[in-house]
Amino acid sequence: MFLKFYSKRLKNYNLGMFIIKSGNVYRKCQHKQLSFHTASKMSMEVNNVSRVLKLAQKFNCFYLSGLQSQECKPFVVEGFQVGLIRPDVMKQLIRYPEVFQISSGCVELNPAFRDYEERSTKIDEVLRELRAENVFIALKGWRDECYEVKTQFNSQSLLKMDRSATCLFGIRNYGVDINGYVKHPTLGLCLWFQKRSATKQTWPGKWDNMIGGGLSVGHGILETAYKEAMEEASVPPNLLTNLISAGCVSFYFESERGLFPNTEFVYDLELPVEFKPENADGEVETFELLPAKECLEKMFSPDFKTTAAPVALDFLIRHGVVSPENETEFLKIIELLHVPLQSIYGRYNESKSLRENGTGILK
Repeated sequence: MFLKFYSKRLKNYNLGMFIIKSGNVYRKCQHKQLSFHTASKMSMEVNNVSRVLKLAQKFNCFYLSGLQSQECKPFVVEGFQVGLIRPDVMKQLIRYPEVFQISSGCVELNPAFRDYEERSTKIDEVLRELRAENVFIALKGWRDECYEVKTQFNSQSLLKMDRSATCLFGIRNYGVDINGYVKHPTLGLCLWFQKRSATKQTWPGKWDNMIGGGLSVGHGILETAYKEAMEEASVPPNLLTNLISAGCVSFYFESERGLFPNTEFVYDLELPVEFKPENADGEVETFELLPAKECLEKMFSPDFKTTAAPVALDFLIRHGVVSPENETEFLKIIELLHVPLQSIYGRYNESKSLRENGTGILK
């Protein structure tokens, strides 16, 4: 009777900043209705969630909550899902029926568009009109720099889109980040960070990884790494010979600007103690060298760029600063550094193949 009574009383209980999913506590992206048992379990677990796990949940807030809500619709080009579109964006795209075909299941770019150039042009015309109307915050960061839109990273590009707009369509973004580090004789392992210029279109004045940049049209991974290293930190070519590939991280973040299914190709760069980075493109205010053991506190700060945290956290894990011995939620954190974005966006294509096949067996 006790549980039955309180279950009724709490069936619409709003838990504010957190939600429960699969027995774990996550930062809230939208309101949920929770049972008495779930609410009780949350009250016991909230204080036990590690700060590092909370950080990983923060840069994966859409993956952990918004993705499950099914309010967003797949963005489909040439029969393949390439993105995900929120309801607020769909309301604007309805105005362009000659460009976007919106159904109960997806938002599809008009299949009558013949090729890469035509698809790119039609999208660009819509985006420039929306930008002129000041409809979306994201478009205030217009750069005249485009990203490729693909079904998979190694597949042929279907169109290009200004990088500021990709978050409106949930397009997977790819970038390069370099961890510049020093083996200091007295401070031990240290990591360089940059403070972004106050005039940057996104995350102005926030602390960031030492070097980073998106893969824009016409630029490869290593080419981007070299270019950004010289522009952002004036790293000379002879030091870039120490650049080592360290894999990648992937995560799914959401902000007021849109959706960010990001994959970052990570490089480590050991630098001499006497090297001091200097910005060459006006996009960095200053640099700071921190002992590795102090980096987490930097990353927990609201002054740190949320989407830069996965790269720095991955570095600290690979160098033993964060380990199974000192982090109780180590395995969950590892998983949240490698969100399966390629598989998530491939599910629509697989289900489409099943529907067309009609046999339940993928062609």
